[in-house]
Amino acid sequence: MTSTPFAATLTTNPAARTAEQRDAILADPGFGNHFTDHMFLAEWTPDTGWADGRVVPYGPLQIDPATAVLHYAQEIFEGLKAYVHADGSVWLFRPEANAARMQRSAQRLALPELPTDWFLGSIQALVEADRAWVPAGGEKSLYLRPFMFASEVFLGVRPSQHVTYSVIASPAGAYFAGGVQAVSIWLSTEYSRAGAGGTGAAKCGGNYAASLLPQREAAEHGCAQVAFLDSTEQKWIEELGGMNLYFVQSDGSIVTPSLSGSILEGITRDSIMQIGRDLGHEVVERRVSIDEWRQGAADGTITEVFACGTAAVVTPVASLKWEGGEAVSGDGQPGKVTTDIRSALVDVQYGRAEDRHGWLTRVS
Repeated sequence: MTSTPFAATLTTNPAARTAEQRDAILADPGFGNHFTDHMFLAEWTPDTGWADGRVVPYGPLQIDPATAVLHYAQEIFEGLKAYVHADGSVWLFRPEANAARMQRSAQRLALPELPTDWFLGSIQALVEADRAWVPAGGEKSLYLRPFMFASEVFLGVRPSQHVTYSVIASPAGAYFAGGVQAVSIWLSTEYSRAGAGGTGAAKCGGNYAASLLPQREAAEHGCAQVAFLDSTEQKWIEELGGMNLYFVQSDGSIVTPSLSGSILEGITRDSIMQIGRDLGHEVVERRVSIDEWRQGAADGTITEVFACGTAAVVTPVASLKWEGGEAVSGDGQPGKVTTDIRSALVDVQYGRAEDRHGWLTRVS
């Protein structure tokens, strides 16, 4: 059954935080620590399609112990941000791309696809309800987390016949509060993030769960993130635990590992490809081996490395470490190409530069 056009009701939270409480949170929100006063909910069944869209007070979800997602991990999510521009208006960055990726993830996890008008409408409705929670100044933003899970109470191994969709929002401070810093990356040689034919290209929790143990290993070696190789040959660079990778070459070109079916198609990744070309760089998608990274860092053919994702936008990589070795990127500091690309992208997101590609959508 097809879903009806998007519509949503609003139930105002009677226990909403006071302006003083909210302002204290927004002064130093961190990331993922605080949540707004409302959330969006909707349900799907084969008979109704998507229905009962509503903005309600933020609070716990009642989950039966036999709810399917708790046993078979049938769930997906997205992440995007709302930005305040200088005139006080609020904008989203490429939300249609998030909607399309969520539809692709749903296909892979045997979940119902959420129509684009429902995806955009749910975010619009929540941002309108919690407009006062969108922080301004610096690189603050309102992080939005749409997610969908199998909510049928049933223990059989099959796609759920009841699915719940929700959007929650969390004010976020600048990722690099003290200025952009280069980080070290740990190379995982024992674990893989995803395998061929698996769910690597879907944005689902299982992929992130698989990265937590090697991420802990990375932290034990003083690294901020972990890099994964392909599961077949353990030779080709895929991505980090939650970010895509880019390599700046000595000739000025920029290379990113090509999508292999086990790499998440990052929206920031795709945007950087265009930004790089706008800045005059040749941008290439191709396979990159771990030997090329090591050798390129040693002989100077790779001058800069950076990672990208929604939370940090662009993160310079100082070095890659592994048991008994290290490959330093350039001089170990954020490079010019990296910082130029980051500035260009952030300026578009916050309305300080022309939106040449129609990436921004106003929501308030």
